[in-house]
Amino acid sequence: MTKTLLCVDDSASMRQMVKLTLGGAGYQVVEAADGREALQKAQAGQFHAVVTDLNMPVMDGLALIRELRGMPAYSGVPIIFLTTESDDERKKEAKAAGATGWITKPFQQDQLVSVIRKVIGE
Repeated sequence: MTKTLLCVDDSASMRQMVKLTLGGAGYQVVEAADGREALQKAQAGQFHAVVTDLNMPVMDGLALIRELRGMPAYSGVPIIFLTTESDDERKKEAKAAGATGWITKPFQQDQLVSVIRKVIGE
C-alpha cells in the first residue's frame, strides 16, 4: 500500500522538489501552500506523515502542528519540519508543539527519504 504524505510550503518550487524526491521513493505526495490549506486537507483525509515549512503566510508551521496535534487522527502522525531556520530555540519550540523531526533547507534528497522511512517505520 502506498503511503500518502502531506507537503506544506508556500514555495511552489520547494513543494515540487519534495514531491519529486518522495514520489520517486514510492510515496504519494499531496501539496498545500500554507497551514490553513494543509489543515483542510488533513481534515478531509488521512496522511501517514506531514512535511511542513515553518515560515508561511496565513498559518505558519508551528500553528499547523498545534492544530494537527489537537486532532485525534493526527496525535501520532510524524510531522517533519523542512525549513531554513536552524535556531535551537525554534527547534525547542517546534518539539514542544509536537514536531517529530527537523531538516534544514536546502535538503539532501537521500536524507529526506531516509528520515521519512524512519519515522513512518519502513
